[in-house]
Amino acid sequence: MKVYQAESLTLSGSVVAIGAFDGVHRGHQSVIREMVRKGNLEGVPTVVYTFSPPPRVYFQGARTLTSPEQKLTLLERLGVTHTILAKFDEEYVKRTALEFVEELSRINPKCMIVGDDFRFGNNRAGDVSLLKSYFNVQSINPICCTRGERISSTRIRELIVKGKQEQVLPLLGWM
Repeated sequence: MKVYQAESLTLSGSVVAIGAFDGVHRGHQSVIREMVRKGNLEGVPTVVYTFSPPPRVYFQGARTLTSPEQKLTLLERLGVTHTILAKFDEEYVKRTALEFVEELSRINPKCMIVGDDFRFGNNRAGDVSLLKSYFNVQSINPICCTRGERISSTRIRELIVKGKQEQVLPLLGWM
């Protein structure tokens, strides 16, 4: 797997998954496996577009579940071809939604997979509808555990704070 900074990758075709992917938990793994499956069907490289630090860590001071290195290792194990690791900082958050769309155009996505609540650009101005006006976008519904509860990085952080490690491990799916 090759790792790139934002705006440094150009491809003639790709299948892309975008998200914070903090923890690369079972929900994330489901999204990434679907992206890899579609990339194989299309015969194009797969690209995970992710952030360091994750936006929730940057804006809210949330605990990071995986270091950038750990995240990259987990993504590589899932069969990702390329990862764009955007430095999420003061400069990056000033980017407009259309600047983000322009950057994505450089990797020519045949399909893009995002969470149903995905937002991007300065002041979260961009959403799934805006992406769909430029790209073939598949939004993924939340992935739930066997008890029917959504698997999310936020939920995992809350369980860690409560000391419920035994409930965290099955949600991560990689420990």
